[in-house]
Amino acid sequence: MEAGKPSDLWVFGYGSLMWRPGFPFVESGPGRLRGYHRSLCVLSHVHRGTPERPGLVLGLDRGGSCRGMAFRVAGPEAAGTLAYLREREQVTAVYVERVLGVTLDDGRRIAAVTYLVDRRHPQYAGRLPEAEVMRLVRQGLGRSGANPDYVRHTHDQLVAMGIPDPMLARLAAACAVPSP
Repeated sequence: MEAGKPSDLWVFGYGSLMWRPGFPFVESGPGRLRGYHRSLCVLSHVHRGTPERPGLVLGLDRGGSCRGMAFRVAGPEAAGTLAYLREREQVTAVYVERVLGVTLDDGRRIAAVTYLVDRRHPQYAGRLPEAEVMRLVRQGLGRSGANPDYVRHTHDQLVAMGIPDPMLARLAAACAVPSP
């Protein structure tokens, strides 16, 4: 497995990290993580909702594979980047930090930090009916903004990367229309 310089850090993003990483990086590129898939399965109580009016954000859930964006962080920035990611991604401990193998589109295999959903956490929503997903997305507003914006930005990034996601496409289109 390639990791750049020994002290460099790779990070795999599959949601907002793809379009708003928030940390300095020296290289980025698309890649695939096997064994997990992108899913709107996390009730957001901070970034895109509140405990009283949760939004719904993406998690990496078991099974399948996920195409996303990998970022290489230079060694001197690695510790600061990990601290930033832990503050951002672990605010309610719904994600589990793991280092997993990712295959970049150029064929390199890297070990990347990523965040998997903890299925035992109370914010794990699992697979919801599409109407309930839409309701949660439309109502969500938190520290990082409106939940519909999160869905649209993520969908736009996936389109730019050539990654089809029919569910996010439907949600992004529905979010562009005012709710009834």
